[in-house]
Amino acid sequence: MPWWIWILIGLVLLGVEMVTPGFFVFFFGVAALVIGAMVAFGIGGPEWAQWLLFSALSLVSLLAFRGPLVTWMRSQEPVSPVDTLQGEVATLLEDLSPGAVGKAELRGTAWTVQNGDKRTLTKGQRCRVYRVESLTLWIQAE
Repeated sequence: MPWWIWILIGLVLLGVEMVTPGFFVFFFGVAALVIGAMVAFGIGGPEWAQWLLFSALSLVSLLAFRGPLVTWMRSQEPVSPVDTLQGEVATLLEDLSPGAVGKAELRGTAWTVQNGDKRTLTKGQRCRVYRVESLTLWIQAE
């Protein structure tokens, strides 16, 4: 296959990578560019060998470089402060005995809460969130 077709395939694949998520097609595009350069310099071999080398180079580079490259790219993202509910004040929607699970309103939404206090909490009482465990808020009297 002529070298310029490999270059064209590589450029198309790199263009496809720009509009698809996942960072997979990039390695196939780079492999096509490498094969195109090899064919241009006369070391590509027969067409079947070019396709075999393209496949092998694509898969090996994908498996070897994608993980570390994605990790490196994500480490460059700015770290945004995490929104936490810890320390917020919730209003109970029902009475809760110590250790019981119930509902409380916080930021306009009903949440599952667990009474971590040693005393019974009453409906309408304001309580402070001291721990968040999955989607359950642990609360104590304010």
